[in-house]
Amino acid sequence: MTKSTAPKDAGWPAPPLRWSSDAGGRLEILDQTLLPAHETWISCRSAREVYDAIRRLAVRGAPAIGIAAAFGACLGVIERRPATFDAFLQALKEATALIASARPTAKNLSWALERIWEAALAARGSAARDAEAAILAEAKAIHKEDLAAGRALSKAGVGLVPNGGNVLTICNTGALATGGEGTALGVCFAAKAAGKRFRVFACETRPLLQGSRLTMWECAKAGLDAILLADSAAGSLLRTGRIGLVITGADRIAANGDAANKVGTYSLSVLAKTHDVPFWIAAPLSTFDPSTREGRGIPIEERNPREVLEFHGVRTAPAGASAWNPAFDVTPAENISGFVTEKGLLQPPFPASIAKALGRAPSPPKTKSRRRT
Repeated sequence: MTKSTAPKDAGWPAPPLRWSSDAGGRLEILDQTLLPAHETWISCRSAREVYDAIRRLAVRGAPAIGIAAAFGACLGVIERRPATFDAFLQALKEATALIASARPTAKNLSWALERIWEAALAARGSAARDAEAAILAEAKAIHKEDLAAGRALSKAGVGLVPNGGNVLTICNTGALATGGEGTALGVCFAAKAAGKRFRVFACETRPLLQGSRLTMWECAKAGLDAILLADSAAGSLLRTGRIGLVITGADRIAANGDAANKVGTYSLSVLAKTHDVPFWIAAPLSTFDPSTREGRGIPIEERNPREVLEFHGVRTAPAGASAWNPAFDVTPAENISGFVTEKGLLQPPFPASIAKALGRAPSPPKTKSRRRT
C-alpha cells in the first residue's frame, strides 16, 4: 500500500475513491482516518489491502464500502493472475470471503460482492482474462450506479429541507460515505444548490468523531452553513424547536423498515418523535435488505473497546476500565417518517412501499406462535 498527497479538488462533492488501470490496476482511497488534518490517498493493489482499508475505516459509509469491496474482489483476482477459469473462481472465492468479513453490518458490502460473483458465474466458459474483465466491468458499473443513485435521491429529498430552518444529522453521509454524491448530506448539498437557505447541525458522533472530522469538513468544502454539537446536546437542541428535520443515513434497512445506522441514531429518533420533528433516512436501494425481515436480524458490529477508552491513542479511562463499543444501533420503523431513495420518497406502510421500490412482493406479516398450555 502506497500513499500520496491528494490533488487540489475541483469542488465538492467529489468521489473519495477511484480506480486506476495503471500497472494492472489499483484502487485509490482518500484515507478518512487522517481527515481533516491530512488529505492523503492510499493505493491498494490487493484484496488484503482493501480489507484493511475497510476494517480500519480508511473508507467507510455503506455505499462506499460496497464499491471498495467490489474493486477489492477484482484485485484479489488480478494479483493472482489465474491461468484458468477454475483458478479464477478460486481466487475470487478467497478474495470475497476475506473482504466480506471486514464489517458485518453494511448491506452494501455483501450486495456488491454478490453482484461480482454473479458476473463471474455469467462468464463461465470464458478465458480467465475475459472473466477478470467481466468482474472489473461490474465493479465499475456498481460505482457508476451509486453516483446516479446519489444524485437522484439527493434531488428527491430537497423538498424535505426547511427553507430558512435547521437540519440535524449524525455521523457522515456526504460524498465521503458514497461513490461521490452522498445520502443524507447529499440531500443538503442538493438543497443548497436549489437555493434553499438553512443550517446544518452536526452531531460530533462519538467515539471516532465522524461528524466533527468529516461532516464539518465536507460542509466547509460545499459552503454549507454548519454548527457542530456534542451528541449529548441533541435533546436540548430539539427541545428548543429550532430543528425542522432530522435526516440520517443507514447501513442496512430491513424489509419492515427497521434501520441500522451509526450508534446514537436510535436516540435521535426517539428524541425527534418526542418533539414532533420529522425523522427521515436517506439511502440507496442497495442498502435495503429484503432478506432480513426486521431489525433484530441485522448483525451489529462491535469494535475495539480502545476506541472508547482512548482518544487519539491517549488513554482517557482509568486502568482496568472496560468499554462496550457497538458501531451501530437499530431504529424501529415506527420512529421513521420515511426513506429518501433514488426512486423517490418511501412512506408507511414500509413493508409495502419498500417491496414496491425493490420490485418484490411484500413479505407476509410475522405471526406469533401460540404457546401450548
